[in-house]
Amino acid sequence: MKISEVEVRCCRRLPDAFDAGAFRTGDFSAFQFLAVTMKTDEGLSATTFGFAGRSAEGAGKLIADTLRPFMLGRDPRDRERAWHEFRTADRWWGHLPIYGYGPFDTLQWLLSAEAAGQPLYKYIGAYRDDVPVYGSSMILAKPEDYAKEALRAKAEGLKAYKLHTPGKDLEEDLEAHRLVREAVGPDFTLMSDPVSTFNLEQAIRFGRALEALGYYWYEEPLYDEDVHALRELTRTLEIPLVGTEVLAKHPYSIAECIATRVVDRVRADVSWTGGVTGVMKTARLAEAFGVNCEIHTSIFHPAEIVNLHCCAAVKNCDFFELLYPVEGFAFGLKDPLPIENGVAKLPSRAGLGVDLDWDDIDRCTVAIV
Repeated sequence: MKISEVEVRCCRRLPDAFDAGAFRTGDFSAFQFLAVTMKTDEGLSATTFGFAGRSAEGAGKLIADTLRPFMLGRDPRDRERAWHEFRTADRWWGHLPIYGYGPFDTLQWLLSAEAAGQPLYKYIGAYRDDVPVYGSSMILAKPEDYAKEALRAKAEGLKAYKLHTPGKDLEEDLEAHRLVREAVGPDFTLMSDPVSTFNLEQAIRFGRALEALGYYWYEEPLYDEDVHALRELTRTLEIPLVGTEVLAKHPYSIAECIATRVVDRVRADVSWTGGVTGVMKTARLAEAFGVNCEIHTSIFHPAEIVNLHCCAAVKNCDFFELLYPVEGFAFGLKDPLPIENGVAKLPSRAGLGVDLDWDDIDRCTVAIV
């Protein structure tokens, strides 16, 4: 079986549920993404979505020009060879963005699982058949908005809720966290992700407030590359510190973070971590040190379903993360993600196990490169 064709669609979609304020930068205007299709000489075909930053056409051209010739003629079952050869090629003046390789690795896994007649998570090696889901907010205008949204997520049966706060005023962000805890009660699981808002002193103060409020984890209060400060923060606080989602070159860049306890839990996802291979390498490395690898949202639901397969193939991940409200990101699949009472159920069909919405993909396509 050989890869015979690679198509990269550059896609853009206007948001249904968000305005410009959904980004801290205040300029969110459209979803930019790639729909990457890989076909084999035996008639198999698989498609997944890829991240594209702020320009689908820019990212698509760069990634297609680099990875199409790299992939053509390969056996998709030789994923480990491709992984290591890409690592060499990327060093020799490739230097793709962290989201470049992910879809291409994922497609090799999907084609291989399809050929084997197995759902992806079973083909990887399943640990479980369902995973609890948490809702992960965008930036909201006022502290009380987070409380209302958290109550909605709880009423929908989701098992936890995470705040991404504006980051303009520490006290205002803390007020949002207090209001959410008051609204949902003491037993509902809450997480906080300030997204690189603080210096070390502020991060300590904020973290201690979260401890008093009974938050489950504290994510990326400092930039992932601020290794010394993160290690000191981890040493100082009781609440688990979570990070590493935007560090390039998983799992290699993460090894020292785990071994020297820069954070308590690491992050990986099929978009920014090099596809299924990158996620599984990172999760297995973390497991060997007794550390959780909390799989990070891949934003777009055709990629989220791949994340779900990975979640089901590891023990050391507590939740499946979805950006919230879920319907704001519910495009690209024919049917909604398989979630019942806040628990995601794994599909039983071979490969990805769900159908893509090609009418929607066609509407979003602005170029094929």
